[in-house]
Amino acid sequence: MHLDLNSFIDPKLARHAAEMRAENARRGTRRGPGNHDEVLAARTAPPDDSTPVEVGGRQVNVRIHLPESTPQGVYLDFHGGGFYMGSAAQDDDRNRQRANALGVAVVSVDYRLAPEHPWPAAPDDAETAALWLLDHAGERFGTTRLAIGGFSAGATLAMAALLRLGDRARGFAGAALQFGTYDLSGRTPAGRLIADEYFIQAYAGHAPDRTIPDISPVYGDLRDLPPLLMVVGALDVLLEDNLAMAARVAAVGEVELKVYPESQHGFTHRDTAMARAARQDIENWLKDRLS
Repeated sequence: MHLDLNSFIDPKLARHAAEMRAENARRGTRRGPGNHDEVLAARTAPPDDSTPVEVGGRQVNVRIHLPESTPQGVYLDFHGGGFYMGSAAQDDDRNRQRANALGVAVVSVDYRLAPEHPWPAAPDDAETAALWLLDHAGERFGTTRLAIGGFSAGATLAMAALLRLGDRARGFAGAALQFGTYDLSGRTPAGRLIADEYFIQAYAGHAPDRTIPDISPVYGDLRDLPPLLMVVGALDVLLEDNLAMAARVAAVGEVELKVYPESQHGFTHRDTAMARAARQDIENWLKDRLS
């Protein structure tokens, strides 16, 4: 088998490349907050109308979006924001659209944020939400067909939750992961590309060993994972990290890797033809597993 990056790129996406180059030039290079004060300045207060769920004495807030019809499945979603910003509410519009497009309930998790709540707070919340859904989806939504996924840091947390679940991770029919961070240790060549980012210090700087799978999932035992869809841009600083994770999963399980040309980190939230194509790919993949 011959592999190069183009092996993971749909040739039809080439027609959107010029628009993405123009969009990238317009936006320029952007980085997240570089210290706690910048984090606080960038945050917005989330609404207080989320729903608390509880498992084993642990509680986490979620936002639930129901489709117009009877749910045919449930998608557990984790928002992005570098572990230190964002909220489930920021994705309300996207999650409502996804609920109706797929005919599923979307449960979005308001996990705790660093540095006020560093690791393991966020994976604890992710695990709590996943266990609650595994235990209560049938009675709450009338279906036990489940999928999980996330955006950026949310993809990392989705993966951390699956690794914590062990063989119960197979209770999810699939995981749709958008450009997650899988090595926060700075030990791999891919991880060294982001080793100086503040979000890592805020989230896991206190951890004596950041190669543990709960922080850096690329080091985990990946044999019990459900099928994965991994989406990443060809210009994303996390491209190599995602390629490394996909290779490890492919050795023991099932993974579909999709790379989008001329696309930077977070591109799926933009209003471009490339982003719309990626979002449609994700919805189609989820529909195959939840319908």
